Amino acid sequence: MNTNQQGSRAYLFSIVLVAVLGGLLFGYDTAVISGAEKGLQAFFKGAGDFAYTDAIHGFTSSSALIGCIIGSALSGFLATRLGRKRSLILAGILFFVSAFGSMNPEFLVFPYGKPTYSLLVVFNIYRIIGGIGVGLASAICPMYIGEVAPSNIRGMLVSWNQFAIIFGQLVVYFVNFVILGSHKNPIYDAAGAIANMAEAQWTIETGWRYMFGSEMVPAGLFALLICFVPETPRYLVMVGQDDKALKVLSKINGQSRAQQILSDIKETITVRTEKLFTYGFLCIFVGIMLSVFQQAVGINAVLYYAPRIFKDMGMDNEMMFTVFMGVINILFTLVAVFTVEKWGRKPLLIYGSLGMAIGAFGVAVTFGHPGLEMVTAVSIMVYSASFMFSWGPICWVLISEIFPNTIRGGAVAIAVAFQWIFNFIVSSTFVPMFNMHLTPGDDFGHWFTYGLYGIICIIAAVFVWRLVPETKGKTLEDMTKLWKRK
Repeated sequence: MNTNQQGSRAYLFSIVLVAVLGGLLFGYDTAVISGAEKGLQAFFKGAGDFAYTDAIHGFTSSSALIGCIIGSALSGFLATRLGRKRSLILAGILFFVSAFGSMNPEFLVFPYGKPTYSLLVVFNIYRIIGGIGVGLASAICPMYIGEVAPSNIRGMLVSWNQFAIIFGQLVVYFVNFVILGSHKNPIYDAAGAIANMAEAQWTIETGWRYMFGSEMVPAGLFALLICFVPETPRYLVMVGQDDKALKVLSKINGQSRAQQILSDIKETITVRTEKLFTYGFLCIFVGIMLSVFQQAVGINAVLYYAPRIFKDMGMDNEMMFTVFMGVINILFTLVAVFTVEKWGRKPLLIYGSLGMAIGAFGVAVTFGHPGLEMVTAVSIMVYSASFMFSWGPICWVLISEIFPNTIRGGAVAIAVAFQWIFNFIVSSTFVPMFNMHLTPGDDFGHWFTYGLYGIICIIAAVFVWRLVPETKGKTLEDMTKLWKRK
């Protein structure tokens, strides 16, 4: 292949592959808690200076999301000031520090293996540090891919970032499964005491540490490899480095096409940045609501608490079912990867919303009914699979491409910050809603929670149909013209 005239797909795919490692870490870091939370809970329940309540455990399980909100809110500023590449290097360092600190929060300060309130605070600080890395990666990885990818395959390449997120979750489900091995998670009796202390002792003392620490491997690899990818040509033009931008564009697109793209970029970047609402309120509103709906449909309540949900359904090996669900998620994410450029963004979002609604209503009707456990399990799979070929990848594709060049950094940061805010809301309200009862022992919380998610899915479908523009085949520079017409 003559890379001077046609560009090198191998070069493009290699730098995208490095960037999507950030997506893998995103999925790994957010899902590692699903296997570790029971051992972690039992460990801190052994503290002598405070009572580790369910409310505190809920906060500890979700504390990384606070960092995600901070990281995503800072992503626009950092992506603009440091650039996309250096911001991702920072994210990789934060991932590594968080993984090490979560595994060994006592490091240099506290006695090893002694649970205290101070140790809990330090543990949560390390989880928040990791969350900041996730927040940065969640906003900047798809932005990076969107800014280096040619328009005809941009949606597919950005969708690979979501594939990496789900693959990261599957990897950590499997890693947690292997680490747990023949050991047992703690089981509590009616009085709240651990009924199988002898069997669960290793998990309580050591198992959860290995689960958090396992993230150091992909985190270190990402931080190293991202040093070798180029900065995005759109950012290089914004900071006046046209020659470097042309060099990157030529390697990806070929020389003649690179000159045309560079001219289009310079035409839309008359100044380094513009005011956020330069292209109207609707532009920002659509981006924010895409993020809100991606979380409000409730998917992360399933992903974060999958083992606990399958256990409550009466499944004997909840970790095995969680791994199986991860495999299903991977397969349906590939549906989006290979159809997004053929079918477009809007149809996938609408069909996915309706599929999720069917799955959510199925869970609402059947959960907790003896003999219907497999129907409930299938409904959860339908719900999860529908998300994976629609809102999972396509939301990130749209957020990376619908905003004009001159406001992309700030607009993406705001949209992704809303995503993490609603992620935190959904994750922290799921357990209280799910356990609600109108009368002792009834299933009100079960059908109310999933019924609510189903209704939100239908509203999401209507929102996409009425307000979201189709971006298939359009260049990033076309977004400036699109929003100026509205």
